Amino acid sequence: MLASQRRSVILELVEESGAVKVSDLVERLGVSDMTIRRDIERLSSDGLLERVHGGALALGDSRSSEEPGFSAKSLLQLAQKQAIARAAARRVEAGSAIGISAGTTTYELARAVKDVPQLTVVTNSVPVAQLLHESGAPGQTVILTGGVRTPSDALVGPVAVAALRALHVDLLFLGAHGVDDRSGLTTPNLVESETNRALVASARHVCVLADSSKWGTVGLSTFADLAEVDLFVTDVGLPGRARETLREVVGSLETVETP
Repeated sequence: MLASQRRSVILELVEESGAVKVSDLVERLGVSDMTIRRDIERLSSDGLLERVHGGALALGDSRSSEEPGFSAKSLLQLAQKQAIARAAARRVEAGSAIGISAGTTTYELARAVKDVPQLTVVTNSVPVAQLLHESGAPGQTVILTGGVRTPSDALVGPVAVAALRALHVDLLFLGAHGVDDRSGLTTPNLVESETNRALVASARHVCVLADSSKWGTVGLSTFADLAEVDLFVTDVGLPGRARETLREVVGSLETVETP
């Protein structure tokens, strides 16, 4: 296959799914990792897609007011997300009440805690609720907030906020579209931002799960300041300056190795 044909295939796959992983393209196209990375870099330089760590996004997925779907985001940084989720899950005790926000990293957290007995989970994530309903340990209780469904499979809006105002959890596991030292935790969705604020208000402690690619990304709306975070779990790819900033502001920072 010629380079031009290969790039056309890559672009078509990105446009279909919203995102692609380098490893999947290597397997599908039968070329080296380096060749795929060069192709993505060329397509990015031509303004046809956005190059990100481990893959590529369709144009528009990183704009401050646009939100990629759950399936597209779940393709990216999967190993980092799983390692972060496993580390964060060690904080969950049997019989406790936790909150899990919508997102692909928090979905991995739900996978990691599904066997914890007598757990009460409050969530506005349809995939999280479905996962725990189907495979959760005996005695688990899952409370789904209700609300209007977004492209990221979050339930948001007045119904979700009203439900959360009456609930209280020991520990909230919170994802974010972007993390920035000035803007804090952000999302492209204004209504989801309001719902995330209600999640934060319901929690005694807040744990943020965000892989290193989220650092420096700023969505349209801030839903929490970094100072509100008790524990921030990320991967070792986080830049040194970002680590220094987080250590100064959040309660505790944990960085995990990717297998």
